[in-house]
Amino acid sequence: MTTGTGTAAIAKDLAPNGTLRASINLGNPVLAQGTPAAPAGITVDLAREIGARLKLPVELLCFDAARKSYEAMAEGRADICFLAVEPAREAEVAFTAPYVVIEGVYAVPRDSDLTTVADVDRPGVRIGVKRGSAYDLFLSRTLRHASVVRGEEGVEVFRTEGLEVAAGIRQPMTEFVTRHPELRLIEDRFTQIRQAVGTTTTRRPETVRFLRDLVEELKTNGFVTDALRRAHQSQTLVAPPA
Repeated sequence: MTTGTGTAAIAKDLAPNGTLRASINLGNPVLAQGTPAAPAGITVDLAREIGARLKLPVELLCFDAARKSYEAMAEGRADICFLAVEPAREAEVAFTAPYVVIEGVYAVPRDSDLTTVADVDRPGVRIGVKRGSAYDLFLSRTLRHASVVRGEEGVEVFRTEGLEVAAGIRQPMTEFVTRHPELRLIEDRFTQIRQAVGTTTTRRPETVRFLRDLVEELKTNGFVTDALRRAHQSQTLVAPPA
């Protein structure tokens, strides 16, 4: 257990200006909902709990994309972030284990001959993705034949450019396909997206260990489950113990 003196040192290291600045990605509706003026969701709850444990006020910095949330922390405008664990980010970000795991899935036109995840990675297939998202990073490093087309939203660039495939997170993609019956999901996931708490790699080892231990505690004591329930998200998303 971290002592009072230890907690004070961690608070000073993590939030040297005296306020914990948390970067929130409103572009992922599983993790955050609402508006910049009134954000809600599991990442907001986690940010406030971290602040409470360290006796720090919390400032929520809201963005509409993961890449902007990442940039805010990498550039020193935020102290913590809530991002998917990806090799391209780990040079700058010290991650905890994931607190939730979500799935990346594909949507295709209903009459498409693409029926499995493996079918998608073939020459001539273009996949619309949200620029800088976890699944953009994943597909960019793993696809062998298909190509990635980036836009502000994956489904938007998929539709405006007449692409063969759209990639995204299962929950909003399912809702999108429901509203557009001319499309269908490829049901199998193409990746698991491990959402974790992060801070810069320049923090002290004790600070990173505090965040990692706290995330494990909040997974096991029901905090993460309760936060998902309040946000009307599936409680099956809770990540297993590290």
